[in-house]
Amino acid sequence: FPPSRPLRPAGRSMSVVEHVREMAAAGLHSNVRLLSGLLLTMSGNNPELFSPSQKYQLLVYHADSLFHDKEYRNAVSKYTMALQQKKALSKTSKVRPSTGNAASTPQSQCLPSEIEVKYKMAECYTMLKQDKDAIAILDGIPSRQRTPKINMMLANLYKKAGQERSSVTSYKEVLRQCPLALDAILGLLSLSVKGAEVASMTINIIQSIPNLDWLSVWIKAYAFVHTGDNTRAINTICSLEKKSLLRDNVDLLGSLADLYFRAGDNKNSILKFEQAQMLDPYLIKGMDVYGYLLAREGRLEDVENLGCRLFNISDQHAEPWVVSGCHSFYSKRYSRALYLGAKAIQLNSNSVQALLLKGAALRNMGRVQEAIIHFREAIRLAPCRLDCYEGLIECYLASNSIREAMVMANNVYKTLGANAQTLTLLATVCLEDPVTQEKAKTLLDKALTQRPDYIKAVVKKAELLSREQKYEDGIALLRNALANQSDCVLHRILGDFLVAVNEYQEAMDQYSIALSLDPNDQKSLEGLQKMEKEESPTDATQEEDVDDMEGSGEEGDLEGSDSEAAQWADQEQWFGMQ
Repeated sequence: FPPSRPLRPAGRSMSVVEHVREMAAAGLHSNVRLLSGLLLTMSGNNPELFSPSQKYQLLVYHADSLFHDKEYRNAVSKYTMALQQKKALSKTSKVRPSTGNAASTPQSQCLPSEIEVKYKMAECYTMLKQDKDAIAILDGIPSRQRTPKINMMLANLYKKAGQERSSVTSYKEVLRQCPLALDAILGLLSLSVKGAEVASMTINIIQSIPNLDWLSVWIKAYAFVHTGDNTRAINTICSLEKKSLLRDNVDLLGSLADLYFRAGDNKNSILKFEQAQMLDPYLIKGMDVYGYLLAREGRLEDVENLGCRLFNISDQHAEPWVVSGCHSFYSKRYSRALYLGAKAIQLNSNSVQALLLKGAALRNMGRVQEAIIHFREAIRLAPCRLDCYEGLIECYLASNSIREAMVMANNVYKTLGANAQTLTLLATVCLEDPVTQEKAKTLLDKALTQRPDYIKAVVKKAELLSREQKYEDGIALLRNALANQSDCVLHRILGDFLVAVNEYQEAMDQYSIALSLDPNDQKSLEGLQKMEKEESPTDATQEEDVDDMEGSGEEGDLEGSDSEAAQWADQEQWFGMQ
C-alpha cells in the first residue's frame, strides 16, 4: 500500500526513512528491501539511531518488500514486529506530541495505517493457506474501522470456513459501502439470500445512475443460477446478452456456457465457450469445463492445443492443469491425471473441476474411498451441479453400495427437482437392481418426454431395451434421437441394434459414422471389424491376429458410467509438464 506523500517544509532535507518511503511509493521494492534491511540492522546495533515511529515505518516498508517477493512467512514476521512497535509507540504517545519539533510532524502524518498492516498480514496468511489466522487478524479490527476490502476478504474467508451468517453480514457491509460490488452480490446469492433482498440493496444506485437498468435483471439471472433453476437462468441471461449495450460480454457468455453445461446441453455450451474465447483470446475462467467437454467428445488434439495456450497465458491458475489432466484422463493415463488434478487443487482449492478430475482418476485407479472424499467436497462447493453427484453415485455403484447410491440419487431428485437429468440419474441407479427395473423404465420415459434429445437418457433407455431384446423399439428410439443431432455413442449403439436384427450393411454405416466422429472409439472399431470379417470370411484368418491385438487393449468405462463408453487412443505427448 503506497504511503501518502506529505509536503516538506522549505529548506528541510529528507531523512533516510523518508527516502525509503518515497522509494516504496515509487514501487522500487528491491531497493526498499536492501536499504530498509541495512537500516534495521543499524537500529538493532544502536537503538537510539531512529525514533520509535521511524522503526515502525522501516519494519512496514521492509515487510511490504518481502510480500512483493512472495516471502509470506518472513513478511508476517516483520509485520508482527511492526505492530508490536506501533503498540509500544501508542503507549508512549498517549498525549498528542508537541508541534514544536517540526522534523517529527511529517513522520506523524505519514505513519502506515495499522489497519492496512493487518490486512497485509491476512493476505499473507491466505497465501500460506492459514485461513484461521487470517480470520483472527481481521476479526481483531473493530467493525467501524473495516474498509470494504477487509469486509470482502472476511466474507470470503467466513464462507470458506462454513460460517454463513458471518459471511452474509460481511457481504452486506461491502454492499452498504459499495453498492455496485457485483462479486459481493454473487456471494450473497450463493449463500441463499433472496434475489429481491439483494436487489433492494442496489435500488437507489440503479435509479440515480443512467444506463444501469440492466443490473436488476442481472441480479435476477444469478439468483436463478444459485437456486439451480438453469432454464430460467439461461433465458434471463440471454435476454441480457441480446441487449445492445451488453452484447458480446465475455462474462455473460461464460455464464451461459456454464449453464448449458449444467443443463446437459453440451453442444450449446461448447458454442458459447468458443464465442467467449474468440472475443477474449486470453480468457482462462471456465476453460477447464470447456477442455473437459472437448475431451469427452474425443477431440484430444483440440484439448492439447487449448492446454498449451492456457499454459502460455498463466500456469498459476488451476484451469491449464485441469485441461492437461483431462487430456491425460481420456488418454487413460490416470496417474498423470491424478497428479495434474492435485496440482490444480493446490493452486485453487475451490476448483470444482479439479476435484472432479482427481476424483475420477482415483476412482478409475480403484481408490474409490479417496475418490468419494473429493466428490463430496465438490458437492459442498457446487451443490447445484449435477455432475458432482454423478461422480459420487458412480463411486457408490463401483463399490456395490447400491443402497447409498439410491439414497443419494433420491436426495438429488428431491433437491434439484424432477428434470431430465435428475430422472436419468435416479433411473441409472434403479437399473442396477433387478427389483427396480420397472421404476427405471418409468423414470426414463418421463425424462425423454421432457427432453427427447437428452443423450444420457437415450443411452440408458437403449440399455434397458437391449436387456429386454426389444431391438426394433431401440432402433426407433435411436433414430429419433439422431434426427437432430449426431453423437458417436448413439451411432455405435444403433449399429449394435442393427446387427441384432441382421441389418449388417446399415450397421457398418453406423459404426463408420461413429468412427468419423471419434476415430478412437474402440467399440465402434471392433463392431466394424466384426462386420468386415463376416463379409469376407476368406480374410478372417489374416485379420485374426490384428483383431486379437486391437481387442487386447484395456477395457473399461472412462466415465464410470454405462452412458459413456468411448475409448481414447494413447497420446505420447504430455503438454505443459515438459
